[in-house]
Amino acid sequence: MRDPNLIAGFESAEDAGVYKLTADLAIVQTLDFFTPIVDDPYLFGQIAVANALSDVYAMGGKPLVAMNIVGFPIKTLDISVLQEILKGGLKKLEEAEVTLVGGHSVEDPELKYGLSVTGVIHPDNVTTNSGAQVGDKVVLTKPLGTGIINTALKADMAPPDVVDIVTHSMVALNRKASEIMRETGASACTDVTGFGLVGHACEMIVEQERVGMILYPDTIPFFPETENLAKMGILPGGAHRNRDFRIQFVEIQENIPEWVVDVLFDPQTSGGLLICVPSEKADRMVQEMRQSGIENASIIGEIVEEPKGKITVR
Repeated sequence: MRDPNLIAGFESAEDAGVYKLTADLAIVQTLDFFTPIVDDPYLFGQIAVANALSDVYAMGGKPLVAMNIVGFPIKTLDISVLQEILKGGLKKLEEAEVTLVGGHSVEDPELKYGLSVTGVIHPDNVTTNSGAQVGDKVVLTKPLGTGIINTALKADMAPPDVVDIVTHSMVALNRKASEIMRETGASACTDVTGFGLVGHACEMIVEQERVGMILYPDTIPFFPETENLAKMGILPGGAHRNRDFRIQFVEIQENIPEWVVDVLFDPQTSGGLLICVPSEKADRMVQEMRQSGIENASIIGEIVEEPKGKITVR
């Protein structure tokens, strides 16, 4: 039997759970952790925090408290590595005005770090991933390509200046984008992470089968060198898994280059928000985001009536 106070749970692949406490207060809960994607432990800590907080921002919530989740190979790594990770994480939490209240660590042969996060929201103001309406514009707030760039980094094939750009993006909070989204009034939102742009877009439209989505690759922002690396076949394994899992829901026109399709399935780390917003509000929302420093915010598609439950790339 479903709890009547549960506003959002795992049944619709929401970014976070939302539970109503009173008529005007609900809590937002999530957790996320992963293995290092950059060599610098301090930056890794910041990225992990930004990534975890993003789930609360995607729901339109305000994160308040967090707890660290750590798996650490104490026999093979110096404890100073963990100290730097936690310092970086704490710095990002302070920036987000989120209080660290504890955590838990275990010995693990593979280093892992992340957080559980609790936030708050008014029960009537929850932005789910399933509310897209015909006529909405689709907005993306960060470029694509983190999976490809990070894969190239592991092979010493990523230019240092590009790595810096991608890292800067991954440590950037989605806080301001979420605030502008709430002020503007969005129909639906999710954040783009491990399932890639198409994977998370599918979560917005496939299960409901009420609407369809068109994506316009010409307006999608990509990180520098993403095209060249994708053409070279520098793709993470997750991109292939994402494609195999969701390709049945995607219609790709023949004029779309193969490298673009690869990037659309590229798993992102601490990616941007993917927002469906009424058409008449979209330009204003993007303008406000760019003026606030979210310089890559772009309208990348629209919600259509047909074909229902499908994403058309054209």
